[in-house]
Amino acid sequence: MSQLTVTELFLIAMLLIFGLPYALWRLGRTDYWAPLVVVQIICGILLGPGLLGNWLPAFYQSVFSGAVIQTLNGLAWWAVMLFVWIAGVELDLKQAWQYRRESFITGGLALSVPFLFGAIAALLILQMGPYWLGTSGYLWQFVLGVGMACAVTALPILMLFMEKLGILRSPLGQRILRYASLDDIAIWAVLALILLDWDRLGRQVLFLALFFPASYFIRRLMGRVPVMDRWYLAFIWLAAVALIADWAGLHFMVGAFLAGVIVDVEWLGEKALDDMRHWVLLAFMPVFFLSTGLKTQWQLGGWMVFGAAAILLIAAVWGKLLGIKLAGWILGWQQGDAAIIAWLLQTKALIMIIFANVLLDKSIITADTFTALLLMAIGSTMLTIPRVTGLLARHSLQRNQPE
Repeated sequence: MSQLTVTELFLIAMLLIFGLPYALWRLGRTDYWAPLVVVQIICGILLGPGLLGNWLPAFYQSVFSGAVIQTLNGLAWWAVMLFVWIAGVELDLKQAWQYRRESFITGGLALSVPFLFGAIAALLILQMGPYWLGTSGYLWQFVLGVGMACAVTALPILMLFMEKLGILRSPLGQRILRYASLDDIAIWAVLALILLDWDRLGRQVLFLALFFPASYFIRRLMGRVPVMDRWYLAFIWLAAVALIADWAGLHFMVGAFLAGVIVDVEWLGEKALDDMRHWVLLAFMPVFFLSTGLKTQWQLGGWMVFGAAAILLIAAVWGKLLGIKLAGWILGWQQGDAAIIAWLLQTKALIMIIFANVLLDKSIITADTFTALLLMAIGSTMLTIPRVTGLLARHSLQRNQPE
């Protein structure tokens, strides 16, 4: 393929990125246990250096040349910035505050128990050897990062799954969104703590000092301009905050989330934002999944990476189940609610992958740890729909039985 131009190689890569997942998803009819977004993540791993690079090294090196990867990375960065920004815009804590006792107890236990299990799992993995900790990472950053990766819930994918199950707008669905919203704040707060850089502390203080007055100005401005101007201003604001956050050492994804938090859904329109999330997920995020797959490594051997992923998966699943069970016991939930909520909050996929990407970019974890976390996220997310479908059917029968 040496005679092909960079543009042609880029388009071959795009054909693989969009064509392979769609073919597997549609022809394999995987939607029940692996929705398209999960298949896209899996295909990102398949097209990475550890698998395609080993099976067809000449083809891999030709298609995914340095110039092509650089171009794909640019698309992936913007895609994930948009996605995280949307997650920030959609964050609504009004309902959580209205039901604050239930929300804080459930959200707290849904996060803290799997975090504790994940932190223990991180320490166990480190006993397998020193090759899991990144070159720039400290022990506390690794434990905190891996623990949070086991606890995280992917709010955008959770909404997608609940819509698929027909419960998004139901009282149960709205409860689950309240719990997940609180976890969403904790995820980015912990990430900011992990990325705290004493050498650039002055920059980070300056970033926060500028962010709040600038946010006030943007909010006043966006409330006064036409809707289309709000979209343009939102994207300018997104790029500016992400840039300054990255310059300050907090990573551009933290900036993207903060840029979204101060934007009200009503300014842009709920339907327009839903449509945008759909199109970003459809048209841009597959490039991010491929970019993620290119970071996976199997240098320690598949069995060690899979072993670490299994430990992390057990910690994530059982931690979440126990945490939600405790919340249900404290709050006196009806029978069956805790299991449904716990399995839906297992959904990790995108947000955990984004979180782990930041840890890898900052060399807090190694590529092998990143691969294990990625496999854990895939496994946890794939368990969600099959488990919840059966639980919902049983739950509905119990509710409809005469007393």
